[in-house]
Amino acid sequence: MEVLALGLSLALIVFPLFLAFRKRSEGGNGAKLPPGSFGWPIMGETMEFLFGKPEKFVGDRMNKYSPHIFKTKILGEKTAVICGPTGHKFLFSNEQKYFTSFRPHPMQYLFRSYQNNTAAQPPPPRTDELKSIRQPGFFKPEALMRYLGKMDSITQQQLQMHWNDDINTVQVYPLAKSITLTLACQFFLGINNPERISRLVKHFDDVTVGMHSIMLNIPGTTFYRANKAASAIRKELLNVIKEKKLAMATGAPVQDILSHMIVVTDPNGRSMPNAEIADKIMGLLTAGYSTVATTITFLMKYVGLSPEIYEKIRAEQLEIAASKKTGELLEWEDVQKMKYSWNVICETMRLVPPLQGTFREVLTEFTYNGYTVPKGWKVYWTVSTTNTNPEYFRNPEKFDPSRYDEGEEAPAPYTYVPFGGGPRMCPGKEYARLAILAFVHNVVNKYRWEVIDPNEKVEGDMMPEPEKGLPIWLHHHH
Repeated sequence: MEVLALGLSLALIVFPLFLAFRKRSEGGNGAKLPPGSFGWPIMGETMEFLFGKPEKFVGDRMNKYSPHIFKTKILGEKTAVICGPTGHKFLFSNEQKYFTSFRPHPMQYLFRSYQNNTAAQPPPPRTDELKSIRQPGFFKPEALMRYLGKMDSITQQQLQMHWNDDINTVQVYPLAKSITLTLACQFFLGINNPERISRLVKHFDDVTVGMHSIMLNIPGTTFYRANKAASAIRKELLNVIKEKKLAMATGAPVQDILSHMIVVTDPNGRSMPNAEIADKIMGLLTAGYSTVATTITFLMKYVGLSPEIYEKIRAEQLEIAASKKTGELLEWEDVQKMKYSWNVICETMRLVPPLQGTFREVLTEFTYNGYTVPKGWKVYWTVSTTNTNPEYFRNPEKFDPSRYDEGEEAPAPYTYVPFGGGPRMCPGKEYARLAILAFVHNVVNKYRWEVIDPNEKVEGDMMPEPEKGLPIWLHHHH
């Protein structure tokens, strides 16, 4: 309904203006813009982008206009979509030269509360959003190595809590979300309180969906729900920050990303205001939450539907378990041996991408494939131009982990980029890898499972989820 009402009211107001402006909106100075259409006035092609399947949105336009690049207008921005492995390579290789990061307006709004109320003051000096987090190397292997045992024990506790011996049918998706948020809160905030965290799951879902939505802040809309959820999370985080500052004043160690954000200062010696810390942490938690939970859920689905893949993972994980003393937690060397399990995760992310793509802002006009993209436009890269393309993946619809074995089958460079690439490659890649592998290790050592409804509908594209939460029959190994 929200879509229909909005579409009609906009069409009535805007259409007369559209005809007047149409002539003026083409590129200046005779530059040859990419082929494509800006769609409707104001809304552009946002509806098709948000409510159609991403592969279809991109695929149709690649067929109609060009397999390399096309223009569109989505989420309020003139956007060039750069397609295929050559496009990925161009984008990832020219990050600093032509592009800077860009967040769609709904995302900016949800994660920038501290800037909305200070309109009168000059904006704070812009530093790279993540610099303060990347510096101490929280996402580097050596830092994550120390955290791996914790990932293992949290996963064990959560499985024990939600999938204990008395239970035979369970839903995978709620558990995946609970585990993932518990891990993220421990890693980013140093909080080890499952009750406090599980209250927030629904809010994080709402925010995740709202990041790519129409900015219509009226009751009943996706964006309105996201905004309310963001306020609730922000409130909780401000309490966490106060508690953390008290603890640090009495000598608690600086061990998590939140403590680090509290102590970090800019060149003028100013520390980050609490509201800004809260928004940045909320952004990190959101990024580390839905993507990992989605991948765990669909991995359980594909493995549950293939006993032969299950047996191979189990053999690999049992060998690792056998080399450990009772109660000993996972270590770095163990994870390096999980080669087949990682291939299964990669194949899950190919068929159900945890992230469809991201935007950049064009810093300086450039030419690609004979077309000019003006300064100030946005560029969108997406996995959906390569992930299920038979040109790059044989039998693309088939779930086949062996395609990542070193050999003639392995995907060609830039065809498989679930984490992006280049200098802006997802900083959480290694974190996600360890979190999912720790889950796989524990789940196959404890259970066998069958998917109750193999044809369960998948809803949503930006955050794909099984309609009924992926119910399974659980068989316990003893």
